Amino acid sequence: MIVYQSTKESFTTDVETGTVEEIISAKYRAKLNRRVPNAEKRAWQNSLHYMSTVLRDDEIPDDSGISIEMQIPQTSKRIDFIITGRSEQKKDYAVIVELKQWESAQRTNMDGIVQTFIGGGVREVSHPSYQAWSYAALLNDFNEAVYDGDIELKACSYLHNYIPNGALDDPFYKEHLEKAPVFMRPDLVKLREFIKDFVKYGDESDIIDRIENGRIRPSKMLADSLSSMLKGNEEFIMIDEQKVAFEYVMDAVLNHDYSGKKVIIIEGGPGTGKSVVAVNLLVKLTEKERFVSYVTKNSAPRTVYSSLLSGEMKKTRIDNLFKSSGSFVGADPNMFDALIVDEAHRLNDKSGMFRNMGENQIKELIQASKVAVFFIDEDQRIHIHDIGEKGEIRKWAERANAEIIETFRVSYFN
Repeated sequence: MIVYQSTKESFTTDVETGTVEEIISAKYRAKLNRRVPNAEKRAWQNSLHYMSTVLRDDEIPDDSGISIEMQIPQTSKRIDFIITGRSEQKKDYAVIVELKQWESAQRTNMDGIVQTFIGGGVREVSHPSYQAWSYAALLNDFNEAVYDGDIELKACSYLHNYIPNGALDDPFYKEHLEKAPVFMRPDLVKLREFIKDFVKYGDESDIIDRIENGRIRPSKMLADSLSSMLKGNEEFIMIDEQKVAFEYVMDAVLNHDYSGKKVIIIEGGPGTGKSVVAVNLLVKLTEKERFVSYVTKNSAPRTVYSSLLSGEMKKTRIDNLFKSSGSFVGADPNMFDALIVDEAHRLNDKSGMFRNMGENQIKELIQASKVAVFFIDEDQRIHIHDIGEKGEIRKWAERANAEIIETFRVSYFN
């Protein structure tokens, strides 16, 4: 779904007449049945004025396509701005531009993560280059019109209020900057030249319509991809809150000084990709030679994962990778570098077939690990014996003198 779709000529007219934000707001209400907050209207007005100036060049054709607020299939995420057209070699291109109102940011030590003031406080978020690239990567992975339709995607970010301070373009982010460059306040002309590298002729082949109407490839099955992931292949692109949650856990485990335990709580509703993050953590931490297990009360995912990996690795290694939540009664303290607890809302107090073993599964999981990561959706507690809720996890973490981190809510596939 695309909220606003036009040509460069009509878009610049809408900006110059001061109506573009009202047009987008009306279309937004009509298509999504939601009112647009005034802050978002002001953001559109500000950012789109800058983009209109960027496009004010006769070498960018008037009939190139402009799309604003395009929802990425199978996610709740929207791409801010896309310009479509054909290159000098008559190849179809769509240039994705992630727009930001930021005025400042700071480097972190987490891959693809920066700190900035957003949502009323300073928070860790995806680097704009990683965000723009990940959106393009999702379209490449899931939209048939892109991966089979000979449409090339290019991504970048434009922070028109941001005065460079060496943070966003720090060499630490070199890999992401190469995939999707970041343009800041002094870089208007550079962004214009970037667009002109790929859009020389107009959108004569309805590129954006082909993308919007492209058949969506069924979601990759996490279990089917696990073997490939354990061999080092990238199977799933993590976006926004997923990437932040993943990097927070990686940093907590890899840079743990063992002076105390850490407990990380990650929330997300059904279909938000919690298991995608959990399995990615299992794979990446195992690659880093950390002793880590994926833990669930439900035996179904463990059985599926184990059966798919049988024949490729020894049973003892499989059993170490996947454990039931009742496996930690009497476990040695800090035995695991990390325990990745999926569906933590389904944990019980006692273990065993008759719930007569141990004291409390949450306590045992925290005790057995240096870093315990709980993926939770409190709305999915369905049984009288389910005890997994944030308050209960916090209680046992405090008793273990653990540092508690609970700042994430992941959102992803429907």
